[in-house]
Amino acid sequence: MAKIFSFGFWNSVARLILRNRIIILLIIIATTVFFSTQWKNMRFSYTEANLLPDDHQENIAYNKFLDKFGEEGNLILLGVKDSALFKPENFKAWKKLTKTLESYPAVEYVISVSNLQKLKKFEDPKRFEMVPFITEENPTRKELQEYQNQLYNQLPFYKNLVYSAHSNTVQSAIYLNKDIVNSKQRKTFVIDELQPLIYNFEKKTGIDIKVSGMPYIRTLNAQNIIDEIELFILAALAVTSLIFFFFFRSIRATIISMITVCIGVMWAFGVIGLLHYEITVLTALIPPLIIVIGIPNCIFLINKYQQEIQKHGNQAKSLQRVITKVGNATLMTNITTASGFATFILTDSTLLKEFGIVASINIVAIFILSLLIIPIIYSYMNMPRRKHLKHLNKRWIGGFVGWMEQMVRHRRISIYIISIVLLVVSITGIYTIKTSGSLLEDMPKEAQFFKDIKFFEEEFDGVMPLEILIDTKRKNGVLQLATLKRMEELEDYLAEIPEFSQPISITRLVKYSK
Repeated sequence: MAKIFSFGFWNSVARLILRNRIIILLIIIATTVFFSTQWKNMRFSYTEANLLPDDHQENIAYNKFLDKFGEEGNLILLGVKDSALFKPENFKAWKKLTKTLESYPAVEYVISVSNLQKLKKFEDPKRFEMVPFITEENPTRKELQEYQNQLYNQLPFYKNLVYSAHSNTVQSAIYLNKDIVNSKQRKTFVIDELQPLIYNFEKKTGIDIKVSGMPYIRTLNAQNIIDEIELFILAALAVTSLIFFFFFRSIRATIISMITVCIGVMWAFGVIGLLHYEITVLTALIPPLIIVIGIPNCIFLINKYQQEIQKHGNQAKSLQRVITKVGNATLMTNITTASGFATFILTDSTLLKEFGIVASINIVAIFILSLLIIPIIYSYMNMPRRKHLKHLNKRWIGGFVGWMEQMVRHRRISIYIISIVLLVVSITGIYTIKTSGSLLEDMPKEAQFFKDIKFFEEEFDGVMPLEILIDTKRKNGVLQLATLKRMEELEDYLAEIPEFSQPISITRLVKYSK
């Protein structure tokens, strides 16, 4: 009974599609235009992927920290490992670079060798004041050498903050306005303002500048994801179209399939924009995913159409059987795949939920597009010629299928043994998987900004912040001697951990003032 109902249902679907071809095409075009108007709502993520649920204890604590202190990832570092920086002409260019950076609205302030302040004691009246470390407007080579020696030997407060404890490398710290750290303005500053300034300085002086810091890393990594979306889509289209053409040997069939999946990709971006979701590491995978899932749909439909043409030569009957025979099977495979991705919706992670929603919607959408576009387009075209059907009689395909059939029928014990061996190897491999919480794992190792990260790890023990909040529960409690001593004990403990760099806290400022 269910089989009869299914057959009758798909017959009705086939009649509906083939009798309303123009209306369906107009609806597809109108829907595509509508989704294209939603592309403007797409937003690229300016933060790293956070897979933790919103109500997770660590997320709650992190958000409280942000409410109290604001965005923590607002520091960009410029590093120079070149003694030529302290030549008068190069130092003057470095000073000009610092002043230019300070003039941008996106920058709160800059700490650099050229504008350092030092604590000075005055007697009448007794007081401490911050005074410029370098007083001359255009210091000579000898004066710069003296300042360099003072910096390394008399100002330990700036160790690993302005100069490296391992070498004579110096760095400038650019603190961005916290309001723009997670906005499009950050990209504008980094790409359109900071990078041209660095390029011009390097071209003028011949000094290589290394750049790092969370805003810089996030911006270039986000830009890398944007560039890779285009690369992934083009690569997926190229590979699938070549495989498709190799199988069918038909430019016409290949173009029809590419048009179908390209519309599916346009719809995918439209759904992301319509829902106002960000494009993240996960959602960037959806367009190539739609191509990879959509092409098999096209193969099933076109192959069945050509088989029917070869069998009886009736185009109308062939198109109807394509929908009735293949429609049900492809529907079940696509619904199963969409349901698998939809399970992400049940998680507590916002990032995974968004990925599950967009992926499942668009997998169903690419099935509908394939089922509508391919039969309708072929209904307006001439029937395939004999040369277009040659691939149906290829011996190697029949031979391969026959070999598999023989293996399943007569080599069952061998198949069981091989399957068990592979299962044991897979289970063994599961226990060798290592988890990593590093932000650098997904970044391209050959990118210049990744190499710069390694430079700062070697010279300044890294740039990734680990911040600890100490709440004394009373006003000015942090300045109590007992509190400062406990903080120093904590710093000494952290300094012994190889993965951490030398901590920086208010205790360093107190020691400096002493």
